[in-house]
Amino acid sequence: MAIEGPLRELGIHDVFQLLDLSRKTGVLRVTSELRHNAGTISFEGGAIIFAEIRSNPHPLGALLLRTGKITEADLERARDMQERQGDGRRLGEILVSLGALTPRELERQVRFQIEEVVFEVMSWREGYFSFSEVTPTELPPDAVVRIPTEALLMEGARRIDEWSRIEGRIPHLGVVPMLAPPQEASEGELDLLPPEWEMLAMINGVRDVRAIASELGRSDFEVAKTLFGLESAGVIVLADPGTTKRERTTLAADLAELVARAEDALARRDLEEARGVAEQAAGVHPHDPAVHLLLGRIALAAGRSADAVEELRRALRLDPLAVAAHRVLGYALAATGRFGEAVEQWDQWERLAARSETELAQLDEVRRAKAAAQTLAGTGTHA
Repeated sequence: MAIEGPLRELGIHDVFQLLDLSRKTGVLRVTSELRHNAGTISFEGGAIIFAEIRSNPHPLGALLLRTGKITEADLERARDMQERQGDGRRLGEILVSLGALTPRELERQVRFQIEEVVFEVMSWREGYFSFSEVTPTELPPDAVVRIPTEALLMEGARRIDEWSRIEGRIPHLGVVPMLAPPQEASEGELDLLPPEWEMLAMINGVRDVRAIASELGRSDFEVAKTLFGLESAGVIVLADPGTTKRERTTLAADLAELVARAEDALARRDLEEARGVAEQAAGVHPHDPAVHLLLGRIALAAGRSADAVEELRRALRLDPLAVAAHRVLGYALAATGRFGEAVEQWDQWERLAARSETELAQLDEVRRAKAAAQTLAGTGTHA
């Protein structure tokens, strides 16, 4: 049985509820042209067992590394087993077999990934959905979690209610938290929970809500909720770069100067300075795609390919026609072994590059890289 249609006619919450109540087994695909995004969610007997999204803000390897669950050496060894030794298992399964990760922690992280995909898709009010029934044998064979759909629907509704309260202080994810100035009358020690102390350690007056969530490997919602509580307690203040007293021309001048300094440092291969200045630029204008393209180039030059993929995808979410971002994302994806996805990005780049003489100068180099990626993808190398 196939179910499909526009989300304007049947809301995504209704779709989930229908699949839950009818205990369906199959795959739900949801696409949004407006967001340039698409999600795939697998159901077994009405429960959710797998989910992925094109934007994929938290690749598992990068998430585990950022949250300190594994080391760089663990990740490199697991990827080497996939790419060079032809190990067909998923990254998480390999890490468990190596003893770098416990099965319980893997389950927790996979559940987090699935939930974030589902909550992202639940926020879409436009787009198109299609559900196709399959047999259980056609579902992902290595699913490690089984999440009741009803529980996610309830949590999604709770988040919507809480967001309506939080949005008064955090209207968007570009809001930057800063430590509040000390109060003379305040006495005693701060009585904070571990997640709140963890949050405080990430606040530097530059990182916005989205950047903190990315660094901690936590959801945007949980970070915003914690920051809201800290602000209510007077521990931090929240600044919206879009409503500062400086004129936009001043902001633009500051941004241009910072970008130029970061470009100069990158050209000199001073990657630490380049990254620091680029992060300052992101603090001045967190929604500028050129800044995230710059951060992606710096991360790639530093060998942090997974971080580069995240920044470049963010640049493309902000501006899908950012030509150079498609080209650089291709190299970043290839560096992580995702050769098929790299080829897709380079194909998109070729379609757009005709508009830019600067980009066309890269044509021969990109075509050579694409040919090599196609060859590697054809050998059965796993991403």
